[in-house]
Amino acid sequence: MKKFVLGLVALVIVTFSGELEDGEKAYQNSDFKKAFQSFIKVCNSKNLSGCNWLGVLYAKGQGTKQNYFKAKEYYQKACDGGNVFGCNNLGNLYRDSQGVKQNKTKAKELFGKACDMGNQYGCDQYAKLNSQGY
Repeated sequence: MKKFVLGLVALVIVTFSGELEDGEKAYQNSDFKKAFQSFIKVCNSKNLSGCNWLGVLYAKGQGTKQNYFKAKEYYQKACDGGNVFGCNNLGNLYRDSQGVKQNKTKAKELFGKACDMGNQYGCDQYAKLNSQGY
């Protein structure tokens, strides 16, 4: 029984890994509606890359109506789960006042979190905001 459950879990992981790749390929081909549908499935399966991608689509209005509030929700979900791109993208929203009240201190915190995960963009943005007194 234990082997059956582990096999089933592995199958689910492989399935949603393929779905993530399908979504990324659709995005690269500018098929944003297909990408959106793929990323919904991936995010709902707790894959944080899919959640970040949904944030991107909402922020840019690709495959769905532009909605910074939804973008923030998906970026937050991704960041809270340890997705570095979710943290950077959420930091960008707060830095640039897109759908949220501008809060450069919060943006610096989010970029710092991304930096702590080894992301150079996060480190650069953290340093920039730090030099500006935030």
